[in-house]
Amino acid sequence: MIINENDDQKSLPTNVTGSGVARSKRWLVAIVRICHEKKTSERLTKMGIENFLPIQQEVHQWSDRRKIVDRVLIPMMIFVHVDSHEQKEVLTLSSISRYMVLRGESTPAVIPDQQMLRFKFMLDYSDEAISMNTSPLAPGEKIRVIKGPLAGLEGELVNVNGKSKVAVRLTMLGCACVDIPVGCVEPVGYGNSTTRM
Repeated sequence: MIINENDDQKSLPTNVTGSGVARSKRWLVAIVRICHEKKTSERLTKMGIENFLPIQQEVHQWSDRRKIVDRVLIPMMIFVHVDSHEQKEVLTLSSISRYMVLRGESTPAVIPDQQMLRFKFMLDYSDEAISMNTSPLAPGEKIRVIKGPLAGLEGELVNVNGKSKVAVRLTMLGCACVDIPVGCVEPVGYGNSTTRM
């Protein structure tokens, strides 16, 4: 076969992923059958698909004993970080029905990388229980946590039921909120580039 210089691109298969070709990955929300979140996350990991299942440990107290249990923070949902090929592969699992989509659209809703970074940071480092607030919250003051385990996290300072909380917004899912003393935060100034999260 003789290949001219101009024919190089035409002769390569479209699915080649060499060092010069990268498939862009995006965070999507997969809808999972109830009570199948942990097993589905394990199966995705075995398939080599990056996923994130927000889990929080809680202490359950009975009269005779205490037990630490894992609670799924957002039931029936798993975040997957996928390219277009992996996006189709995820749907081959029987426990996953579809992706979350924007109202009136057919393409999956994308969670921005920065939102995911902040959300994961909050889950990894918070000593306090995190709650998901799905009702609309008025925008709060943009702040950065300056003290405690969440130091460096940027979000919004909101008031929920009379308590100060730092909130991280997640597209279509609402806000992840955690209690924070007002003395542990500072306003974020425009043009300040010393942020961590």
